[in-house]
Amino acid sequence: MGHVLAVVIVLLGLGAGIGAGMLLAPPKEEARACDAVPEEDCTPEDGAVPSGPPPEPGALPSPAPGEAFDYVRLNNQFVIPVISGDSVAALVVISLTLEVTSGTNAAVFDREPRLRDAFLQVLFDFAYAGGFDGPFTQSSNLAALRRGLREAGQTVVGPDVRDVLIVDIVRQEV
Repeated sequence: MGHVLAVVIVLLGLGAGIGAGMLLAPPKEEARACDAVPEEDCTPEDGAVPSGPPPEPGALPSPAPGEAFDYVRLNNQFVIPVISGDSVAALVVISLTLEVTSGTNAAVFDREPRLRDAFLQVLFDFAYAGGFDGPFTQSSNLAALRRGLREAGQTVVGPDVRDVLIVDIVRQEV
């Protein structure tokens, strides 16, 4: 009798789980106008759904075909103190590379002192807000940091700065 009761409870639980999944599932989308045409002939106005995973919030789109970018590695690392109470608890060392429109490398190097100053301000603010505490390499933390660095880079150099890449990051407890 005990085995029968256990099987009945398992089946009821399984049925309840399946039922809840069906009720809470997102509604199926109806067929779109693009479903009948080849993917390359379909445009978003036709109702096409882009293939692949959706982009990360704040992420930049992939470069268009024929669009060229250069990568400019900033010469020196950035050292950011992490303050806890009245003393330095750790140091964070970061190396950055800028993704820029092709041919604008000289403009980046001409403005490097201003660029480093703007980046340091963003990095200090991030550290002060606790961005380098705990699991600081979480995707959401680094995405917020990259966004702030990209905005600072675009303020100094202009729209030629497409993105700021964090090449190396190390936290050393003091």
